[in-house]
Amino acid sequence: MLRTFHLLGLGSLVATALLCLLSPWWALLFLVLVPAYLIGLRDSLQTKHAILRNFPLLGQLRYFFEAIRPEIRQYFIESNTDGRPIPRERRSVIYQRAKGELETLPFGTQKDVYEPGYEWIGHSMAARAPHHGEERVPIGGRECKQVYAASVLNVSAMSYGSLSAPAVRALNLGAKAGDFWHNTGEGGISDHHLLGGDLCWQIGTGYFGARGKDGGFDAGAYRENAQRPEVQLIELKLSQGAKPGHGGILPKGKITPEIARIRGVGFDSDVLSPPRHSAFSSPAELMEFVSQLRELSGGKPVGIKFCVGQPEDVVALCKAMLETEQLPDFIAVDGGEGGTGAAPLEFSNAVGAPLFDGLNLVQNALVGFGLRDRLRLVASGGTMTGFDLATRLAAGADLVQSARAFMLTLGCIQARKCHSNDCPTGVATQLPHLTRGLVVEDKAQRVERWHAETIEALYELLGAAGLSVPSQLRPHHIHRRISQTKVRSYAEIYEYLSPSQLLSEEAPGPWREWLARAGADRFYEGVPS
Repeated sequence: MLRTFHLLGLGSLVATALLCLLSPWWALLFLVLVPAYLIGLRDSLQTKHAILRNFPLLGQLRYFFEAIRPEIRQYFIESNTDGRPIPRERRSVIYQRAKGELETLPFGTQKDVYEPGYEWIGHSMAARAPHHGEERVPIGGRECKQVYAASVLNVSAMSYGSLSAPAVRALNLGAKAGDFWHNTGEGGISDHHLLGGDLCWQIGTGYFGARGKDGGFDAGAYRENAQRPEVQLIELKLSQGAKPGHGGILPKGKITPEIARIRGVGFDSDVLSPPRHSAFSSPAELMEFVSQLRELSGGKPVGIKFCVGQPEDVVALCKAMLETEQLPDFIAVDGGEGGTGAAPLEFSNAVGAPLFDGLNLVQNALVGFGLRDRLRLVASGGTMTGFDLATRLAAGADLVQSARAFMLTLGCIQARKCHSNDCPTGVATQLPHLTRGLVVEDKAQRVERWHAETIEALYELLGAAGLSVPSQLRPHHIHRRISQTKVRSYAEIYEYLSPSQLLSEEAPGPWREWLARAGADRFYEGVPS
């Protein structure tokens, strides 16, 4: 192949040069052939790519088609229901609701309703008209002095740095218009967050916004930010569903001087948050730290967020709550299927419990220890539609937060270039020539509109089920096909403990083992105690 390339290349150049003597127009072809031959010559001499070395110039086609393979698949090959991570059908309904366009479907569902995993809500023969006015969820326990009345649907954690400044501003303005919270993500609070929307300030292992010179927690810096009027609640992130046990990643290509200043870091290398917190080392110390955060904030709700890993850790947290009598105001459970701007493949694909498994475990632990009525449970991961909201609420959550759905309202096309700083829609990049395409005022309206229409869709489903408000949803309302001939409700699929059951001698089999291994003085560290 290499010999053929050189023979054809040199022969074409000589032939074209001779033709130029007959007509100067042949010079145009000559100007094309010379660069092409030089590229092929470079390919044949380089040593990094065998394909290019063996098939000069022609091998470039392989890399070209590989580069556009995701777009070809997304736009021309995949069906409305088989795309990953978010199918076209679900992306489309988000776009349509965000724009206020027609969002009804013609000709029936495209799903295989006899395929295992298919889910639906059981409707009532006494269906009722949808309830008007969203039911708010109060967040704040016994020690909380500033209870927050939350929407049932809120913006989940996305940091400034991972997202662009216009994207953050649009989310905040949308949250202000729609009266729901905007989670800052672990990257700290920027001016772009302070446009009037309610903030859920997330603090991760890097303590950005509350970071001392040594990289640890700084109580003074925390107090200053926590007492901002825009901050309505604080979320202490222990782990993230997309990369639990790893710590946040912000590639250096996305770090600007402003982002470095807000986070208190340099911008000459990737910013890697530690895999665990330095402010506490045990479940009991975590509960004390939560109480400290609440006190320093002036009594605002403080919660913890994590993706479930070892069940012993969840049991240990509950034991710590009972022993210290110090509880978070809410627990946000993140699913292992959650999204992120950057994560190692192994962590995204194979670490952390999926949302419903983790949510069920935490729900049971809280109920079993008699703690469930003292705090709120937030589900985080994969919510795109009103039905998604219903499933998470029926499974035990009090409210929900979503990230990728709100990204789609901003114009995200699932290009999956969040980590490369080349997001074509300006949502997840810091490059000015790309962020200029995101018009804040227009996208803020879409954020608010999608939230409102998704809440409306939830209430229509509730009406169909004979219910009035989300808090009436129970596990028996949602059904799942487990085979072509068998259907079970969540109440039959998942185990549900009785109140305070884990405080008695009636703990089910695996719970007895977890109870024996867990302690308020230690987290699970891989070696059974």
